[in-house]
Parts: sequence; C-alpha cells; structure tokens
Amino acid sequence: MLSFLEQVLTSIYKERGSFENIVFVLPSKRSGSYLKKGISKITDKPIFTPEIYSIEEFIGKISGLETATNTQQLFDLYYTYLEQTENNQENFVDFAKWGQTLLQDFNEIDRYLIDSEKLFANLSAIQEINHWYVSAEKTDMVRNYIDFWNKLENLYNRFNFRLIQKGFGHQGLVYRKAYENLDSYTENHKNKHHVFIGFNALNTAESAIIQRILAANNADIYWDLDAYFLNDPIHDAGLFVRSHHKTWPYLKKNGLKGISTTFTQEKQIEVIGVPKSISQAKYVGTLLKQIATEQNGILKRTAVVLNDESLLNPLLNSIPTELDKVNITMGFPLNKTSFESFFNQFIELYVHKQPNGWYYKNILSFLSHPYTDLLLTHNEISYARVITQTTTSQNLTFLTKNKLRSIISSENIPLDTLFLEPIPSPTYLVECILNLISILKSKLQALGNSLALEELFRFYGIFNQITTILKEHKFINDQKSFHTLFKELVSMETLDFKGDPIEGLQIMGMLESRNLDFETVILTSVNEGILPAGKSNNSFIPFDLKRNFGLPTFKEKDAVYTYHFYRLLQRAKNIYLIYNTEPDVLEGGERSRLITQLLTDDTLKKNITEFIAVPEIKVTPKKEIAVDKDGALLQLIKEHAAKGFSPSSLSNYVRNPLDFYKQNLLRINDLQEVEETVAANTFGTIIHDTLEDLYKPLVGKYLNKEVLVNMKGNIEKLVKHHFNKSYSSISMLRGKNLIAYNVILKYVRSFIDHEIRESKKHQIKILGLEKKMTIDVSYPEVGFPVKLTGKLDRIDEIDGILRIIDYKSGKVLPSQVAIFDWALLTEDYKYSKAFQLLCYALMYTENKPVNQLEAGIISFKNLSAGLLSFGIKESEKSRSKPNKSITQETLSLFSTELKRLILEICNPNVPFIEKEV
Repeated sequence: MLSFLEQVLTSIYKERGSFENIVFVLPSKRSGSYLKKGISKITDKPIFTPEIYSIEEFIGKISGLETATNTQQLFDLYYTYLEQTENNQENFVDFAKWGQTLLQDFNEIDRYLIDSEKLFANLSAIQEINHWYVSAEKTDMVRNYIDFWNKLENLYNRFNFRLIQKGFGHQGLVYRKAYENLDSYTENHKNKHHVFIGFNALNTAESAIIQRILAANNADIYWDLDAYFLNDPIHDAGLFVRSHHKTWPYLKKNGLKGISTTFTQEKQIEVIGVPKSISQAKYVGTLLKQIATEQNGILKRTAVVLNDESLLNPLLNSIPTELDKVNITMGFPLNKTSFESFFNQFIELYVHKQPNGWYYKNILSFLSHPYTDLLLTHNEISYARVITQTTTSQNLTFLTKNKLRSIISSENIPLDTLFLEPIPSPTYLVECILNLISILKSKLQALGNSLALEELFRFYGIFNQITTILKEHKFINDQKSFHTLFKELVSMETLDFKGDPIEGLQIMGMLESRNLDFETVILTSVNEGILPAGKSNNSFIPFDLKRNFGLPTFKEKDAVYTYHFYRLLQRAKNIYLIYNTEPDVLEGGERSRLITQLLTDDTLKKNITEFIAVPEIKVTPKKEIAVDKDGALLQLIKEHAAKGFSPSSLSNYVRNPLDFYKQNLLRINDLQEVEETVAANTFGTIIHDTLEDLYKPLVGKYLNKEVLVNMKGNIEKLVKHHFNKSYSSISMLRGKNLIAYNVILKYVRSFIDHEIRESKKHQIKILGLEKKMTIDVSYPEVGFPVKLTGKLDRIDEIDGILRIIDYKSGKVLPSQVAIFDWALLTEDYKYSKAFQLLCYALMYTENKPVNQLEAGIISFKNLSAGLLSFGIKESEKSRSKPNKSITQETLSLFSTELKRLILEICNPNVPFIEKEV
C-alpha cells in the first residue's frame, strides 16, 4: 500500500509530469524528509529538489522576520514591562512565573489575527467587574491590580514593536506579519505552484494565507484524512476538515483532495494495560523483540510513538539487541540528563546558602551525585565519602568552607571551585562552572565516556550563552535570577540522536508522526491527561472570551489530539495501544477516552483484543532463612567469645539470631546519619554521662539531702556539656532539640528528687559507677575461651543490702523484670531486661561472692514506679509480691540457662535461624 505522501506525489506527477516550480508546504520538517524520499522513487532521472518547507519556515519566509528564542522573548517582554511600570516593579524571578503565560497569550492573539484593542478592552472590563469594590475608594492592591489589566494592551503593542525593530518576532507576530505581507509574496511568486499537504487544525493566519494562495488558482491542498471520519458529523478527528470544507470558497468549488478509505480495512488492534510507566517501556521492549524475531531483526515501517517524553530513557534501555536500526526523532531533553541535576544542585547550593553555612542535607545530596564524586576523587580516594562520613559522625548540621577544608587537606581536590565563600555573583559562578566543566571533560575523556562528553558539551554551550546574557542583561544579578535563567535555557534544549529517518524502527512523539504512515504502530501512555492532554488552561484570557473571539480552547485541543491519534491508525495494520493501569495525578489518569471510543465502534471492535499485561511472577514459598556455621563463621564466634558476650548481644540473639549474626558478628549496623534531633541512644547516653559526673564525688559515701540538693545546681551545666559532645558544630538548643534538652533536665532533676526522698528513709551508700566487668564462663563442651562482659551503671548499698542498678531512658514495666519460668529468659525477648540484670549480678558476684543482693532498673519514662527490681513469681498470674532477693541458688539456676544459650550460639551444628520479630 502506498503511503499518503507517495499517493500525493503520484497524483501530482500524473497531473504535471514533473516537480519543477513546485513549492511543497508540510506540517513539519520530518515529513519533508519522507517527501524527498518519495520524489526519488517516482522520478527516474536526476532533478533539482523542489522547494520543501515546513509551515513555520514558509510563514517565516513570507514575513521577513526571524523567530526569537523563548528566552529572548522573555527578556524583551521584561524590559517592556519595566519601561511601562513605574511602581512596584517585580524582579525577574517573579516576573518569569507569569511572563511565560503572557507570551503564550500574545502568541495566540497574533496567530489568530485577533483585534487586540477589542480583546484587551473586554479583558480589563471583565477583571474590573470581577473585582468590583463596594467602597468608592479602592485599596492600593485593587487599584494596582486593575491598572495591570488596563496596561496589558500597551504592553502587547510595545513588546511587538520592540521585537520588530530588531528584525525578530514571536511565532504569532511572524504569522501576523506574513498575513500582512502576503500580497507582495504572491506577486513575486506567480510562476510557482504551491502544494499544501496534510494539514488539519489551522490557526486564523494559516487559514487566511493558504486560502489566498489557493484563490490565486496556482495551488493545491491535500488532506490526510479518512472518509470514515469526514462523513461522521460528530467525530472529532474530522472536525477541522469538515469546518474548512464548509467555509472555504476554494473547497466548496473544488472539493477535498487526498481523502482515503483505508481506516475500515482489516487491522489487528491490541489494547494493553500495563502498570506504571517503566513497565510500559519494558513491555514495548518485549514487543519489539517479538516483532524483530518475526522480521529477522529488520523492522520496516514500524514506529513507537511516545505520548510521554519521559519514557524515552527507559525505552532506550529496553530496546532489544536483535534490532538492526533505530532512529530517534524526539531528541532527549537536557533537563532529564544527570548533568542537569549536577549543575542544578550546584547552583542551588548558593540559592539556599545560609549565613552560618550550607545545610548538611544540601551538601550530602550534592556529594552523592556521581559527577561530584568524580570531581572529588583522587588517587582512588573518594573525598566526597570522607566529607559525608565526617558530617554524619560529628553530627554537623551546617558546614562552612573552612570546615570542609579542615576535613580535606588535599590540594588536588577543587574545593575552592565547588564551595565558594562569600556567595559569588552569577558572573563569577559561571566562570567556576566552566572551570568545573574543563575538569570533568578531562576525567570523562580518561574514562572514555563519549555520551557523557556529548552531554557536557551541550552544557558548555549553555553556560557560554549565559555568559553573554549576563553581560547584556544586568538585572540578573542574584542567584535566584541566575537559577531561573539556567532552568529556562535547559528546558528548551535537547540532545539530538543521529540515525536514518527512513529505515528501521522510528521512535517519535505524536507531532513528529504527522503525514507519516507505518504498518506497525505502538502508542504508549494512552491515558487521560496525556492523550488528550486535558482541560488545563494556562492563560490569562477567560474561556468565554476565547470562545467569543475565536481563540482555541480545550475543545479544539482535544480535537487535535483525536485527529493525530486516528490518523496514525488510518493505514496501520498492526496497532498496539498501551496505557497505564495505575492512574496518577502526575502520570495521567484512567485510560484514554479514545480507547473507549474505539471499543464502542461497531466497525472496529471485532478487530480489537483487550488485555492486561501482567509480568510472569513465580510465587516461591517463604523459606526460613538459616545461616550455617562454616569455618569462617565459627572463627568469628570464637573471636567474639574471647572478647566477651555482652548482655545486650545475648538479648539480641534471643530476639532474632539473624540480627545477632549481622550486627554482633559481622558488625553490620544501620546506616549512620546526621542527628538533627536527638536520637534515642544519644538521649540515653547524655543521661548516663550526666549521672556519672554527678555521682562520681560520692563513690564510697552515703547519700544525704544536703549533698543531693547541692548536686541539682550542677545538672544544667553537665547536661549542656554532654549535649555539646554529641553536637559539636553549633548550638543545637532549638526546636525539637530544645524540647529534648529540657526533658533530660526534668528526668535528671526528678531522679535526684527521688533520691532525696529515698535518702530520708534509707541509708544509701554508692559503691561504684559505670563499672566495666569481664568474667570467664568457659564451658568444656565449647572447646574455646568464652567470656561475659558488661558495664554496670551503678552499684550501691541500701540498708546493708547490695544493689545493682541499670538506667534505661525508655519505658520499662514491672512485668518485664519479674519471671516465673527460667526457660523464658532465653526464649522470650520480653524478659530481656531481667536477663540483663541477672548477667550483671553474675558478673559482680564472680569475684565478690555475696549471699544475696538485689538488681533493678530505673526507667526514666516510668520514674514514678521507683526501682523496678528483678523478682521471681510463683506463676504468671500470681498476685503475691515477687521475691526480689538474688541468692547463689538464683544465680546457679540462671547460669544453667546462660550456659544453654551460649552452647547453642557456639554449636557448629545449630544454624542461625531467623525469627519473626
């Protein structure tokens, strides 16, 4: 089957016998490439290529104006705004937020040849009515608001005049000038035959220009539309062509050329639901592999149309190796590259820098970027990692250049270029960025990374362009304005791919598919909000005013999407429509209404297969994770046993043997992070250290009210001292940390008050503080030395009875320290507190045998309960008081359980088996 362009060329060649003196005008440059290919197939002798223009090139030629870049338009609009606004002038950053919308509206006004005077008069009147004010005297805010709308027409006229003086125009202005210059153009091109091919939705200027050229009886127009849509009075795919047919005198007289009847021919259509965007790309890759296998790796007339450009990168990573040729039309957006995130983060360092330095999260985010790591690596040492580790270990919440320099002394690291103080001007910042680009270039060349070098070169061009802009536009004098400019320039640039636009698989966006026909079409992201784009109205002009003046609204935009969708399907034989089954605010909603429309079409639905693509999932039964004890692991156990099992490590084993294996043997701990707010373990450490300093002078002495009352005067100083030990960078006493600080003060003061009350009732003598103890508990069955080690927070004597006390900053309940079954100590983690107390008692009495003692926990979150003493109950539900005395018999019974636990850990035949926690 001939493609649309081939049909048009064949028809023209039959009529004229040659392509001399023909001017072809098409919707896009890409369709021009296919047109040239079609001409080469038809002619059998060398000819001069006829003039081929995209519609924008053609309009630009008639107008005599160059189209200004979006950045240039924004700057000229800002200068015009400053000229006519005397008071309350906005800076460039704030202006850019609404200036882009205004540019779009100005563009629409001119492209549709709207009477700007009437439109702006209506617009200002509407705004004044909307902000009707009951008082005769308006406030300054309302007065300024109304004044803005009244000045819009003047802003529009001055802006257009400013551009024309420079020989430029925005797209709409170029179209309006082309319409005004059309008589001159037609007079100078009488001998040319114009052929307009494949148009659909035309703005007023395009419509008027084409009609006037057609009226000169030296032109033709061919419509790329199927009669199926044209003859359906309510089908949106034919909305514009039906309208043109009714209103254009030329078409009323000559009819429509190019109309086909291929849509109803047999097709294979698959409607496929796939969860999420990345899965769509993976599915397309699988589909392409299947098609390539059937066609021996050479895909002919096959296109993947991406309605969401963000899918390009995952799609490129999903293309099967079986494909011979791939051509990418879209270009990869520079703002999706890793260099964009690198330079963006670098600039943001200075946008968000505070007087006391860089906030650590901004620094750590920047340091985690692969290109930052590349810059900060020398002799295989990653200084980015060094800074990160120092920041987290020292809890540095703000960093200065001097602090960074103290961490890294190497002169081979460009710290002075990366971390600048004071905050640099935009001009100096660009100089530093260009210097960084030079360093990155050398490193990437050494690595042979050609793709990254190509990306870097594009950014080199952007920053050189920014250098020129900064010299020309002095109002960009702060980091926020510079950042806005950078994002504006990057958003418009793409990284272009080289390929064959005719052969092989074609990857493109919807607009690039105009006038092109493929046998196999794969459309992705066929969801509401993407195809069609939805009812978003980024405009200052209200809907009713647009309708009244003939400006396009979402209704017309929906019809444009519908036309492109159905036009792709017209001549295709194999069609795959892929949509996201998981609606998302950012990634589009439910599946597109266009799919529903296809499914309800009686002519087509017999050819449609609908299904949900579900990845093959092998459900494997959950296996119990077990780690066998090989020679290396047994060696780790021996080493750990020689150093000493601590009560907490043994409790960790009782809780989950796999945690003991990872944390206590392999030393794999949680990732260390900066503590912005006091963590639970740090909270407990500050309490422990404070109490140790308070009670040190009292070791060997009895407690009394006078000493304890005097002790309270030192609490605040000691708590602050230990706070600063954990947070050395700056004062942390603010926000949640201030609350934590005051809670610690309250806990320690309340504990001292409790001690004062106890000292009145009992004689309490401090025997030791933070005492480290290690004892041998070797067992013949193990075959190697085993030790038990730990630190006793406090040993005292109350009314002659020895007492061991453990401090806990968390909440402990009496039920957690009272047991009724000895086996529970090594089986149930709930009794870990009781287990630890008995470990401390066993270690203390090893060298100092006593007949009886007590052991208990001071829980600072349950201080009102006093000392929570270890005890033995008759049964779980026994209401009688537990026996608090720890005797030699008690320790003997505990030793049996301890031995059983340690033998299990050291037994090479018992693996570490995961417990559900």
